[in-house]
Amino acid sequence: MTAALLSACGGAARESSASRGASATNAPTPQPAPATTEETLPKIVAFGDSLTAGYGLAPKESYPALLQKMLDADGFKYEVVNAGVSGDTSAGGVRRVDWTLDSGRVRFVILELGANDFLRGQPVAETKKNLAEIIERCKSRGSQVLLAGMYTTTDAGPDYERQIHDCFQSLAREHDVTLVPFFLEGVAGRDELNQEDRIHPNAEGTKIVAATVYQYLKPLLEKEAKR
Repeated sequence: MTAALLSACGGAARESSASRGASATNAPTPQPAPATTEETLPKIVAFGDSLTAGYGLAPKESYPALLQKMLDADGFKYEVVNAGVSGDTSAGGVRRVDWTLDSGRVRFVILELGANDFLRGQPVAETKKNLAEIIERCKSRGSQVLLAGMYTTTDAGPDYERQIHDCFQSLAREHDVTLVPFFLEGVAGRDELNQEDRIHPNAEGTKIVAATVYQYLKPLLEKEAKR
């Protein structure tokens, strides 16, 4: 499944404008880790768009920052890197994934892209091709991928929605990666858990997103620890 938004979350126009605005004014550019002992830790890269970047939130409220706290509390020794860029698409992800992996020792990549593709009505087959390329590039560098599933906010109809569902399911199956069925599970469509745009989770909603991701990531970390 996928990392997108439910139609109950708002219209495509709102998301597009929010993404463009975030891209221009609030898009965090991933930076190399500071020269500290943390550089020696293996990395978990959260690779995505505004939902990963933490649009509208303080840096400490983003889901990658919350994920880091969960890992620390459970004794997992990893550094979580927020490689989210607001407004990004799957094609943009293809262009920057190699540079992101160059940070070194990337053991896991949480791939959350596709929402902006679907908001623009891009053919699902094209998005699938891009996501598949990102997955294979990650795997070729020794990184495991956790794929975040999405739904679309557009009114493209049931056939398009079915294609999106099948896209994420088949990606997970064909490339043997773990799938988070819906990145915004329990958050999408709930006004009290979203910002005013009804698309991006607020601080409380982001806590649920982080818990959802960790539910699927933790077994992978436990398996890795036994090797």
